[in-house]
Amino acid sequence: MEIIKAVLFGIVEGITEWLPVSSTGHMILLDEFIQLKGNEEFINVFLVVIQLGAIFAVVLQFWNQLFPFQWKDKRKPFVEMDKMILWGKILLACIPAAIIGILFDSVFEELFYHAVPVAVALIVFGIAFIIIERWNKGRKPKIRTVDDLTVSAVLIIGVFQLLAAVFPGTSRSGATIVGALLIGVSRKAASEFTFFLAVPVMLGASLLKVLKYGFAFSGSELLVLGVGMVTAFFVSIVVIRFLMDYIKKHDFQAFGWYRIALGIVVLIGSMVGLVQV
Repeated sequence: MEIIKAVLFGIVEGITEWLPVSSTGHMILLDEFIQLKGNEEFINVFLVVIQLGAIFAVVLQFWNQLFPFQWKDKRKPFVEMDKMILWGKILLACIPAAIIGILFDSVFEELFYHAVPVAVALIVFGIAFIIIERWNKGRKPKIRTVDDLTVSAVLIIGVFQLLAAVFPGTSRSGATIVGALLIGVSRKAASEFTFFLAVPVMLGASLLKVLKYGFAFSGSELLVLGVGMVTAFFVSIVVIRFLMDYIKKHDFQAFGWYRIALGIVVLIGSMVGLVQV
């Protein structure tokens, strides 16, 4: 039964980590109906570390864009500077969330990891998606590719990622995409850069959780964790491909309306006692 639960959590993680709909909001709802057995510390680790499966999916999908080391004629190694510059932008955008997250993670979790703040963040950023997409209608993006991102644009996107670190329910992908669209980045570039940002962010978050837990996993805990990660990996591959195809013909308004509906569900659930965080 725990393996089946791990599969379900992996499916939800793989879908909601990349679509701008808040994995936190969905995990809250899923946890109300399907609760993993085990101590609270392990469950907290599980919900973060299964994100590694989603990260491996990004690395696989975008390997050619992310891996800077190549071998000419299979003998002479060299570094592609454009990819090193891209990694510089990725790390630069991660600095605000990394600093604040490390210093105040437990504070934010205590203050905002509750049903009402999560629901409010879902609704607010859902409205933001709708407003920004309607405002952008007919406008040509100023920044069409990830390579065109300037230092100032990267820092602005990093600040929006910080909002997701502070307010659960904002959605890391949702916050960064909203920030990117707001400054004139194309949907494709905004989505790709969001995927790239996830690599150091989730690796760092997972490492911190594991170090805090102390690697004291039992055999059954490792099995549950492994199943969740593998499931998240395969689901993420499908979802990433879906999103990149979807945005070729559609905007993000549908996700905005979905976020608003989910936020209302979480609010109602908290008022009637069905959702407790």
